[in-house]
Amino acid sequence: MSVDRAQVRSIAELARLAIPADQEDALARELSAVLDLFDALKAAPVDGLTPLSHPGDPTLRLRPDEVTESDQRDALAAIAPAESAGYYLVPKVIE
Repeated sequence: MSVDRAQVRSIAELARLAIPADQEDALARELSAVLDLFDALKAAPVDGLTPLSHPGDPTLRLRPDEVTESDQRDALAAIAPAESAGYYLVPKVIE
C-alpha cells in the first residue's frame, strides 16, 4: 500500500503532530513500508494452525503460601525518624 504526502499530512493533523514539509516524503515511504509488511503478514498461510496462549511452559511453578519471615514492625519503627499508627512519617517534598 502506498502512502502519499497528502495522507501523511492528514494523519499528522489527526494525531496533532507537526511534521516538517521536508520530512513528509521520508515519512510516507516509512509508513508505506510498514503497511507493506502488514500485507505480507496477512498473506501468510495460517490455515490449520492453532493459536498459542503462551510460548513457554504453561505449568505454573507455585510455592506454598507460608510466612517465612518474622514480624519486625516494632524494631523497624524504633529506628524510623518518625512513626504514627504503624506508618512511617516522611517530610513533605512537594509543595
